[in-house]
Amino acid sequence: MQLEELESLSEQIAKHICQQIISGELVEGERIQELRIAKELDVSRGSVREALLLLERTHLIHIYPRRGAIVAEMSAQQVRALFDTSTMVLGYFVQRMSETWRSHEAEALQQLLLHLTEQVKQGNTEKFYDAIFQHLAVQHDMVSNPYLMKFYKELLPSIRRSYFLTLNTSRRELQESLELFKLVIDAILIRKSQQATLFMEDFCRHLRNLVLESLTRMKQIELAWARRSRR
Repeated sequence: MQLEELESLSEQIAKHICQQIISGELVEGERIQELRIAKELDVSRGSVREALLLLERTHLIHIYPRRGAIVAEMSAQQVRALFDTSTMVLGYFVQRMSETWRSHEAEALQQLLLHLTEQVKQGNTEKFYDAIFQHLAVQHDMVSNPYLMKFYKELLPSIRRSYFLTLNTSRRELQESLELFKLVIDAILIRKSQQATLFMEDFCRHLRNLVLESLTRMKQIELAWARRSRR
């Protein structure tokens, strides 16, 4: 891995570990080995510790005295809590966007919709959801709430970790996600803030259900392998 110069070293290390958790290379309950990461990236253990403190804010890990950093569990209860929280935050975001957008921001939303349509055609689930949640993360001017924006950005890695589980869902389900989010954009563009909020809730509920279904399948496979290994 070649570390970039635009971010601090600890931020780059945190991003590297974050991606390993999101992709499943580091699994829930696994202890993060500072020495291994330090050797892997050719950095000091002090830099890795700083990165872990940054990563703890994203809820992907827990840091315990004498035990170190442990990858956080992903349970159905936690997925529901994550989406309950995200839905409230994003509902406020689209409400504010409906009330405050200007012409160049409306054009950006229309371009986003074209991009999302192309990702659905290609069946690229990860890029589809990345485009939506990253677009919402940069709407500082329209949202005008730096505290809530900061909170949302800290939730983003956990949101990404959740929808990474849906990469094998069907094209039909991805198309349904597109149709639901198109309703959000249409409501924003006609300044129907309450409708935009309700449609955002529908979109988040749909994605939450896909994540829960994928999580259930994954847990069933893990259980089947555990039973087989005990024979």
